[in-house]
Amino acid sequence: MKLKTFYVYILTNKRNNVLYIGITGNIESRVWQHKNKVEKGFTNKYNITKLIYYEEYSTASQAIAREKQLKNWKREWKFELIKENNPNFIDLSMDWQES
Repeated sequence: MKLKTFYVYILTNKRNNVLYIGITGNIESRVWQHKNKVEKGFTNKYNITKLIYYEEYSTASQAIAREKQLKNWKREWKFELIKENNPNFIDLSMDWQES
């Protein structure tokens, strides 16, 4: 039996100056929704479609706690976290299948 994985993720726009933090149980599907502007809202308004960071968790409560923590961080701390793991702000979902 495969355990469910939960993700905390950070998206940005082409200029890498607007951040969006979210959680999901299916990161590929959720990022696809953002890229294809399925839902109206913040990411759609600011054209936030580039996945630049994510973390995996085994429980929803862990992911929710981390999401809340990151949302409360200073902007500089968020950018430092991203730069440590993805210094060139490459779209981590570039090679994912379109589905």
